[in-house]
Amino acid sequence: MQEHIGTRSTAGISAEQLDVGLRAHMNKVYGLMSVGMLLTALAAWAIAGLATTTDPSLAAAQIGNGKYLTQLGATLYLSPLKWVVMFAPLAFVFGFGAAINRISSGTAQVVFYTFAAVMGISISSIFLVFTGYSIVQTFLVTAIAFAGLSLWGYTTKKDISGWGSFLIMGVIGLIVASIINIFIGSPAIMFAVSILGVLIFAGLTAYDTQKIKNDYLQMAHAGDQEWLAKSAIMGALNLYLDFINMFMFLLQLFGNRE
Repeated sequence: MQEHIGTRSTAGISAEQLDVGLRAHMNKVYGLMSVGMLLTALAAWAIAGLATTTDPSLAAAQIGNGKYLTQLGATLYLSPLKWVVMFAPLAFVFGFGAAINRISSGTAQVVFYTFAAVMGISISSIFLVFTGYSIVQTFLVTAIAFAGLSLWGYTTKKDISGWGSFLIMGVIGLIVASIINIFIGSPAIMFAVSILGVLIFAGLTAYDTQKIKNDYLQMAHAGDQEWLAKSAIMGALNLYLDFINMFMFLLQLFGNRE
């Protein structure tokens, strides 16, 4: 009897149920990612608004003709705190990955949304550097590219799991090169890093989408709802990072500066 129940729980799901479940899972992944993107955009816009002013009497530092940093802006972008703001998202990602198996899916979702808000604070300086039109234009281009790449990763019959190790090595190289270039300030290195960054995160978008799909298909029969919920959150995080990084590198390449 026990054996019969176990067999039904692991193999008693029909292909139609599997397909419906997969669509629901992917919709949840994209939904979580979209909320995260919205939180990032709102946090970046709000912080940039609070960090800048056109009133000289409220200015802590001047950053352009008739444009100033408030005390908050000077603290975030000019003081040593800028390093904390810059690297906080990276620390969040590593900490989240290490803790995901020890926390509930509800807690993981809250942490993901918190991370998205922190990311918004970290990248809020783009509103000081690039024109608003350029930011919106680059975001739309990124969204179109992301949608196409993710759709390809979901529908392709080609197994692209072998891309994983190569792409992760590329990401590590990008992080190292970017940190070094913070101190060197070489436009040539930044240009090369931006081009490679766009290509690497374009590949990761397709790779991560296929991996999310395959992970669901492998684990759906087990019926572990807690695992599936966490899988959706981690999938949303991975695709979110692919989108944000592709957006930032495209902005570096094509954005119009203030």
